Amino acid sequence: MSTTNNPRARGRPRRFDPDDAIVTAQRLFHAKGYDAVSVADLTQALGINPPSFYAAFGSKAKLYERVLDRYALTGALPLSEILGADRPLAVSLGLLLEEAARGYAADSTAAGCLVLQGTHCIDLEAREAACGFHVSALAFIRERIAQQFPEEADRVTDFVATTMAGLSASARHGQSLARLLATAQIASLALGHIIPG
Repeated sequence: MSTTNNPRARGRPRRFDPDDAIVTAQRLFHAKGYDAVSVADLTQALGINPPSFYAAFGSKAKLYERVLDRYALTGALPLSEILGADRPLAVSLGLLLEEAARGYAADSTAAGCLVLQGTHCIDLEAREAACGFHVSALAFIRERIAQQFPEEADRVTDFVATTMAGLSASARHGQSLARLLATAQIASLALGHIIPG
């Protein structure tokens, strides 16, 4: 009878799943911010070594881009759904702000907006990726506003963007959902005066 001390003979190693890795990386980036997450943090959380990490994703910034792609599909605000509804635009924008408040406060370990956080990171490639998502979202909002109120499109878009940034930052600082919603509702009242239905 023969025995072996080879640990690899006991079973197959856990298979690396890039999709699961992106979910794990998203949690890390959202909770700590892009700059505070190191490649060592990522490889430890993903259970892989650095060469495997670089082979799978190319770089930390490239992984972040894939995280942003996933976030756009699963965690970002459903802009077309909220702003495409048949109701006054000011009401839709107010609902957008309330939905942002709920989303930003949903997870106390990863509060705020992943994209807005990324627009401030030090890494140029990651920052440009986040800014691209942010600019695209604002362009969509502005287009919807301009369809009905072209003369107000810039200032209303700026107001909505500034309010969302403030909600995200406040959520990261631990402000309660009730207070975030109160801010969103005050902003909604202001929007009703600027672009009445």
